[in-house]
Amino acid sequence: MLSGIHILLTYKCSFECDHCFLYSGPFAEGTMTIDQIRGVLEESKKIGSVEWIYFEGGEAFLFYPVLLEGIKMARGMGFNVGIVTNAYFATSEKDAELWLNPLANLEISDLSISDDSFHRGEEDNNPAKFALAAAKKLNIPASSICIERPCVDTSASRTQDKGEPVIGGGAKFRGRAVEKLTDGLPTRYARKLTECPYEDLQSPSRVHVDPYGHVHLCQGLCLGNMWERPLSELVRDYSADSHPICDPLIKGGPYKLAKKYLPKEKPY
Repeated sequence: MLSGIHILLTYKCSFECDHCFLYSGPFAEGTMTIDQIRGVLEESKKIGSVEWIYFEGGEAFLFYPVLLEGIKMARGMGFNVGIVTNAYFATSEKDAELWLNPLANLEISDLSISDDSFHRGEEDNNPAKFALAAAKKLNIPASSICIERPCVDTSASRTQDKGEPVIGGGAKFRGRAVEKLTDGLPTRYARKLTECPYEDLQSPSRVHVDPYGHVHLCQGLCLGNMWERPLSELVRDYSADSHPICDPLIKGGPYKLAKKYLPKEKPY
């Protein structure tokens, strides 16, 4: 049952991280207007089961007035609200309090702050730490997101076939990570890629809506476009069994998908 709508407020970001599955960066285009946000929220209300609205990016705080107005509307409609940010604005703990104080007044339910080597390196004056400390003072529920560069973890407990390496770090190989983070890592036989473990494509609990109206079941895997057809109708009529991508992914993972659409290719 769909319980969360994640609004990708913008693809623009103050960082251009190697692990970003959205290809966000300073020169990325695509930002929602306040009227488009209102449309997403109204359609989310019609769905009936949605409890959470998340504002994400890119970096949602780059468009702070629009972000605040969107949060006000979401809270006014009775949704729990969360935000994901890299806290670029937190040049000091005191400054972070100025930015976050309106969120405390709006009673947001979650503030997730990226704090890892992709964003901060070895900075001593870490904006993410300033923001976390400020959120604590303001009684805003907050936590850090820490994803490290992938590496071969030889100490991890093995649940896969004997002898296969475990890749640690937490990065998922989607989007820019495929181009930037795979060099030198061990590979697997394609025929072993028989499941998609990260999203429930049969009965999704969340979707992402981007500034172009695309409704993502998983980034790049679309349910449809809500600027062309209302979100509530897309969700109501969704059937994984009839979706040209989700059906083979559910039944046999990326390998079955490749076999269906690349039948002349040799299986590995």
